[in-house]
Amino acid sequence: MADTVQGLLLAHAERDSVGLRYDDRTWSWREVVAGAAARAHVLRSMAETDQPLHVGVLLPNGPEMAFAISAGAVGGHVTVGINATRRGEALASDVRRADCQVLLTDSAHRPLLDGLDLGGATVIDTDGAAWPALVADAPATTDGFPTPGAMDTFMLIFTSGTSGEPKAVQVAHFMVVMAGSVLVDKYGLDADDVVYCSMPMFHSNAIAAGYAVSAASGAALVVAEFSARGFVDDLRRHGATYLNYVGKPLAYVLATPERPDDADNPLRFAFGNEASERDIREFAQRFGCSVWDGFGSTENAIIITRNEETPPGSIGVPFDGVAVYDRATRTECPRATYDAEGRVTNLDEAVGELVNTQGAGFFGGYYNDEAATAERLDGGMYWSGDLAYRDADGFVFLAGRTDDWLRVDGENLAAAPVEQLLLRHDAISQAAVYAVADDRVGDQLMCALVLRDGAVLTPDELAAFLAAQLDLSPKAWPRHVRIAAALPSTATNKVLKRELRTQGLATDDLLWSRGERDHVYAEAVRSNA
Repeated sequence: MADTVQGLLLAHAERDSVGLRYDDRTWSWREVVAGAAARAHVLRSMAETDQPLHVGVLLPNGPEMAFAISAGAVGGHVTVGINATRRGEALASDVRRADCQVLLTDSAHRPLLDGLDLGGATVIDTDGAAWPALVADAPATTDGFPTPGAMDTFMLIFTSGTSGEPKAVQVAHFMVVMAGSVLVDKYGLDADDVVYCSMPMFHSNAIAAGYAVSAASGAALVVAEFSARGFVDDLRRHGATYLNYVGKPLAYVLATPERPDDADNPLRFAFGNEASERDIREFAQRFGCSVWDGFGSTENAIIITRNEETPPGSIGVPFDGVAVYDRATRTECPRATYDAEGRVTNLDEAVGELVNTQGAGFFGGYYNDEAATAERLDGGMYWSGDLAYRDADGFVFLAGRTDDWLRVDGENLAAAPVEQLLLRHDAISQAAVYAVADDRVGDQLMCALVLRDGAVLTPDELAAFLAAQLDLSPKAWPRHVRIAAALPSTATNKVLKRELRTQGLATDDLLWSRGERDHVYAEAVRSNA
């Protein structure tokens, strides 16, 4: 198999089977490669020849987004995924920091750029008349483009920004090829399969677990906008056999009313990151498919995978070199020990930061951000910012991000285990646990809950449920409970806890609180300061 994305696409250049689907339109692989080449020729003609060609894409999931990414592969230039939810100076800063010479957008997103300093980038509205005409007049030949190396940058993809400003990760051709080929081999996919990608294509999950799978196997790529209610109908319409996800999409789909024919669909495999254990199990049962949830980041330096022996609550077994370290002492944390009820008894010692002790792994650094790169690679190891602990058998359990560490009444608590416990309740679709300031010292534990469609939860029912969870620490009972219609999140469905922390008790959502020394919840008096 080729070791660059360019090589993968060129291998399909003479094929007439379907390579791309969007709504009711289809393009053969021959048309995909030719269309990508034509766009690459146009973009080359616009470029300053004395600097590398970086092409930003501020586009929704659709044919132009897919063609733009393929144009970068065929044409040997760098495509920059621009987060479509960014606004104002934050959006302009991303474009400038990535040194975009050209920015492809559409009529819906073009107004977002008005008045912004884009560093001289040429803005192209792909919905206008000029762009299709330029593409139609351009040669469709794949000759004459530079040939990238395996470790050359294929895309700049910004991190999700859940714990700070997004940073542009240099994603090498080899990273994409490897990700796609591993998944193709794992699931036995081939050109007869259909890859369904409804995750935003400016993000690494869509590229590594969606686009790459199609390119490596020759399967048709369906690009779509995610819809929980239209999910099953879309799978059937396109004949999708594989899909990728990141964040909460499985929970969103499971929150919709069940239909008796949900399992009557062509889907065989779903692969992604960050689904809860309950959602993985229920999604597989409801839709009659296999769900495999791994752990990774855009940087691709920490890789953890589940196997058949993975215990409940664990995200799996780490690759060689991946460990849990105490950043202060630079030593590996001891393994977790448990009491008879399954509670971790040495959380303070066992929880640390997930690291790659062997270095950067496949992480090529952040573009134009040496300080952030150096922080990630402190002391020759990659520090992920993710908190975790391991059991005696080496299985990894997430504890949240480094800012998900709470200090409640003198005891350290991790957010992720409490979130997983809350999701055991059938009425709860999503749970976010975070700290709000205690009036005296330390933190109070607050949670925001989203209920399933039509579900009802009362304060007494929640208290009874928590009391029945023998592995819940007495200090981990939420002091405040927010019942929300939705949680603030990134474009990749990751909860923005910093917004929840900032809002604190100042919410119009239903809010329950309990006394400092009791477990009785009652509706709280809200502060809207």
